[in-house]
Amino acid sequence: MGKPPTPKRAVDEDLIRQLNRLLEETGLTEIEYGEGDWRVRVVRGARPATALEAADAGKAPAKPAAKAAGGEPAGDLSKAVTSPMVGVVYTSAEPGQPPFVKAGDQVAEGQTLLLIEAMKVFNPITA
Repeated sequence: MGKPPTPKRAVDEDLIRQLNRLLEETGLTEIEYGEGDWRVRVVRGARPATALEAADAGKAPAKPAAKAAGGEPAGDLSKAVTSPMVGVVYTSAEPGQPPFVKAGDQVAEGQTLLLIEAMKVFNPITA
């Protein structure tokens, strides 16, 4: 017939606390841990993402946006580039190499800004 049901594993509260502490210490918003055929995922409220802005080719580089009282950028984000997925951000192709772009750089349409690693696949995020 079918596979027998897998017995449920008791929740290890110490493990959950350790994972939560790891989230706090690293600034991550989500972590998943597993052994064998079980997994536990700990997620906490997401922090605002940092957006890279593409400057118009004919304009001088924009000054950094002033921070509002709540910590949010006070500038126009109409040209903000957002990622269509969640993952690990890589700002250069390999460790030790210069970043794809730096703050204040002018970028061209289609230029790679960063890489997002999601499910072991590196996805370029372009301007």
